[in-house]
Amino acid sequence: MRQRFTARAVVIGDRAGTVVPDAVVDVTDGGITWVGPAVDAPPPGDAEVVALPGVLTPGLVNAHSHAAMVLFRGQGEGLPLDRWLREVMWPRESRLTPEDVEVAMTAASAEMLAGGITTSVEMYFQPERIAAAVGTTGARAVIATPLLPLPGMPPMAEQLDAAVALARSAPADGLVEYGLGPHAAYTVPLPLLADAAQAAREHGLLLHLHVAETATEGADLLAASGLSVPALLASYDVLGGRVLAAHCVHMDDGDLELWREYDVAVAHCPASNAKLASGVAPLRPMLDRGIRVGLGTDGPASNDSLDLFADLRLAAGMARLRERSATALTAAEAFWLATGGAADALGRPDLGQLAAGRRADLVHVDTRDLVFEPVGDPADVLAHLVWSGAGRHVRDVWVGGRAVVRDRSVTSVDTAALRAEVAARAARLAAG
Repeated sequence: MRQRFTARAVVIGDRAGTVVPDAVVDVTDGGITWVGPAVDAPPPGDAEVVALPGVLTPGLVNAHSHAAMVLFRGQGEGLPLDRWLREVMWPRESRLTPEDVEVAMTAASAEMLAGGITTSVEMYFQPERIAAAVGTTGARAVIATPLLPLPGMPPMAEQLDAAVALARSAPADGLVEYGLGPHAAYTVPLPLLADAAQAAREHGLLLHLHVAETATEGADLLAASGLSVPALLASYDVLGGRVLAAHCVHMDDGDLELWREYDVAVAHCPASNAKLASGVAPLRPMLDRGIRVGLGTDGPASNDSLDLFADLRLAAGMARLRERSATALTAAEAFWLATGGAADALGRPDLGQLAAGRRADLVHVDTRDLVFEPVGDPADVLAHLVWSGAGRHVRDVWVGGRAVVRDRSVTSVDTAALRAEVAARAARLAAG
């Protein structure tokens, strides 16, 4: 199937913030074959022409999420991370059924698609149910099977073996990729973390874990080992390969140098870190060292939104406040963190940009709204997307050239029915 998309402007999703006014994107069999100004476009031939009045952007890439936690949205409000986990989240999660997870993930995936997120990195229980949910909605997911020593779960070594077997069995169609998700150095035995890292390197899998999210976490590990969290991970040979570390809030210069040396990527989650008062990650120093960074929402119980547009605006604002500089993160860089930068952080060069050879994951942002005026220069398009745009401005979404959101409605599911089912299941889990 051949398609030609025309738009008021195309945002490429690169670090430079390239915007092409009056542009064309050609797609064949779900892949992008040409991008550029309409005046230079090749003849459309027999392509279906899709004329869009707004701006076309890459599908957003959510670099860290526990999206099925829509079941717990808003619960434990006002608690710090350790109490939030132990007093509210983990007791409720112990009562989850596989059906709970699939229903919740289906609803969350639909919510993300409606906000322009076409790919998310998920770390949550029942990974095969997570995959089934995105199969229903038509989204993409990189699913890091969680490894965590909780009551009722198999021994850690068995969890790891099962996670590796699942990852190796996945079809190579780019829609669902499985990785390994050992929770963190303060919850998972360090020898098991080392085994997981070795397995990830051996099979080319993404290793995704939480690192230095809170000051308390780092202080406890430092007191016990004499090492910071990153240094401790390095000492156990956890680093190297496709490692994606979520949060990385409490990092000093030495830690950042370790990240640069081992090419560890970061999933930056400013909204969750702000809500839980975890701190402000050193984003500018990471980028200046060449560390790969992608933007993540974290779970909808700790954000509580799955609107990545809101998070990229917060990322830019918090970076500027931290550095006390209005140039600490440009609008172009902020948008790149949610598109091309996030794809790089995942090790997925097929995603994140509107460029020939990449998958046709496209988002049409309806710019017929006062918040997108005036545009005196192409760069203004990015400035408006970052500082005044929102998920509600997304009108249409395609994944691999397939329409999954049309005129603001998700095409594959009944969102009203899902909302009611999530509410009922959440009430049961809260009741105990």
